[in-house]
Amino acid sequence: MDSPSKMPLRAGSWPASRHRRAFTLVELLVVIAIIGALVGLLLPAVQAAREAARRAACTSNLRQFGIALLNFESARRCFPATDSRTSSTAGWSVHSRLLPYAEEAAIASQFDFAKTPFTGPFSGQIPDPAFRAAFATPVPILLCPSDGAPTVQKSGNYSYGGNNYMVSIGSATADGSGKYFWNFGKDNPTDGIVYENSRVSIAQVIDGTSKSVIGSEAVRSIGDDRSFSSGSAPPFPYQYTANASRSHGWDPTTLKTSSMTIPTTQQADDLVNRWTELPDWRGASSAAMRGRGLSWAATTAGNSLTNGFLTPNSRIPDYVVHWSGFFGPKSWHAGGANVLFADGHVVLLSDKTDPTLHRNLHSISGSEVVSGDF
Repeated sequence: MDSPSKMPLRAGSWPASRHRRAFTLVELLVVIAIIGALVGLLLPAVQAAREAARRAACTSNLRQFGIALLNFESARRCFPATDSRTSSTAGWSVHSRLLPYAEEAAIASQFDFAKTPFTGPFSGQIPDPAFRAAFATPVPILLCPSDGAPTVQKSGNYSYGGNNYMVSIGSATADGSGKYFWNFGKDNPTDGIVYENSRVSIAQVIDGTSKSVIGSEAVRSIGDDRSFSSGSAPPFPYQYTANASRSHGWDPTTLKTSSMTIPTTQQADDLVNRWTELPDWRGASSAAMRGRGLSWAATTAGNSLTNGFLTPNSRIPDYVVHWSGFFGPKSWHAGGANVLFADGHVVLLSDKTDPTLHRNLHSISGSEVVSGDF
């Protein structure tokens, strides 16, 4: 008798393994739809996680920048100053002087601070040939990973490494008695840690190091200078700076008109709130190097300095008026922008920060009462 394994199959019968049924087209489409829905649900979470990592890296960079500032002050007994400018030269930026304290000695070794880094009129500065290669080098510690602008851009025929982290010249307010803090010109003390020829020490931060902002992040500019019709503007967060240098009839130093006696904070507010009237915007390729964060090597306010006049991520753009201007922390981070305090800690300051509180935080010696969390 034949064994069961050798018994012939009946006609029309098949082994069980051949009865497997393939996916139908409908089932396949359902599976694809489910996968697409899952990807759609997961993608925002992945993007949020990536931005959280970028924001953490930005916080770390600004903290390291703050440590460099404090190490400089500890070694030199003062924070670095901006150099004086003339009609034909511009001096070294704060950032250039900080590089040896930020583990960037290889770049700093190419500098000779006894020489002038830029020559030519302010509207068209030219870097000294000896420093051009160094100035064109991007410095990772000075770049926010969330900012997608090119890390190296051109102004005129010269390339520059970009910068997201600015040093504060103060509140850019006026004290009501004739003193105003938006002009950081030669021997003109502001209520920040930096102005031309300053020698501000940590002991002069009398408002408290944990309650005094000394730096913040900015959004780097892109492109050439542009004109936007009155009432329009570049997309937020404004990768251009509003150019008020030829507008409103204000004196470029005091921001007064001939009918004013002393400048006031309210008058500066009134001026800045008229930003929609400005048709001219500065980009990264501005011959005058007034695009925001074009170059860490340039000592212009647009490139390396800031103040606290505008709140974080203000819908008022950074507002350049000749050599100085009105600025505030700006970022690509949702909900706020990173600021650096004089004790070295970094905070993502909320978009909803009160303007008066924000200006008080940027003053190092105003004796303002600052309370609560921020």
